[in-house]
Amino acid sequence: MDLKTIREKVRKSEFDLSEHAHKERQIEKISIKEIKQTILGNDIIEEYINDPRGSSCLIGNEDLHVVCGFRANRLLIVTTYRPEEPVWIDYKTRVKELKNRV
Repeated sequence: MDLKTIREKVRKSEFDLSEHAHKERQIEKISIKEIKQTILGNDIIEEYINDPRGSSCLIGNEDLHVVCGFRANRLLIVTTYRPEEPVWIDYKTRVKELKNRV
């Protein structure tokens, strides 16, 4: 995925949150501002190019992860969460490999 295009969509507010992302955002008290800052200021950690639901990627830092992809001509925030154990050793390292995302 092209990080430059992703950031451009965020700067232009051409993005939507999935229902799941909105729910997780509320549970974990994550602001839209935090989501935008995470995308604008961090690199892609993982890419999910062959995901049957559509290509997406994980962008993040030690405080926040954002999974995003494209729906039509808009960026879709698929989910957002705080990277913590037991899934994450640190913000770039999963405890175990990601299995099929289906």
